[in-house]
Amino acid sequence: MKSVYLALLHCDVVDKSGNEVVTSITNLDVHDISRSCTSFGVDGFFVVNPLSGQKEFLQRVLNFWETDFAREYNPDRVEALRVTEYAKNLKEVINKIIDRDSEYPIVVSTTAKRMDNQIEIETLRKMSDKPLLLLFGTGGGLSNQVHESADYILAPLQCGGKYNHLSVRSAVAIILDRLLSI
Repeated sequence: MKSVYLALLHCDVVDKSGNEVVTSITNLDVHDISRSCTSFGVDGFFVVNPLSGQKEFLQRVLNFWETDFAREYNPDRVEALRVTEYAKNLKEVINKIIDRDSEYPIVVSTTAKRMDNQIEIETLRKMSDKPLLLLFGTGGGLSNQVHESADYILAPLQCGGKYNHLSVRSAVAIILDRLLSI
């Protein structure tokens, strides 16, 4: 693939009742998704949240992992977090990708729900001529508006049981493995 980017949205997401909300950034998501992104060679991981306090929280986490103490304590974690950055909204993410790759990315939203016109991971693997941006949602998932604005909606992961509610960290790791593994 040309370039692969990932965005974890904390806005333009819904709660369990379907209401649009803004969710909080969690340290665990930032660390685990950064590790998955770095492991699979993702070109950029954007943590998206419009709230200034949440931006400050993320910046404190990232700043710690740029210190001499952190480099000595856990150099692997320092390396993993280099791929991670903040964005206020999805438009900012897309503009950053355009600045880096000089073209608009193919935008693919993800969901645990069955929806019309979803594509399978095998189809997505064949799209290598443009940068790719994978969108993941927190809370109850991405809003319908995000899905409607995406170029494609990825079919949900098929789990063996009736329960289909993986953590976003797990879903990211599985999808990146299926998409980018040789």
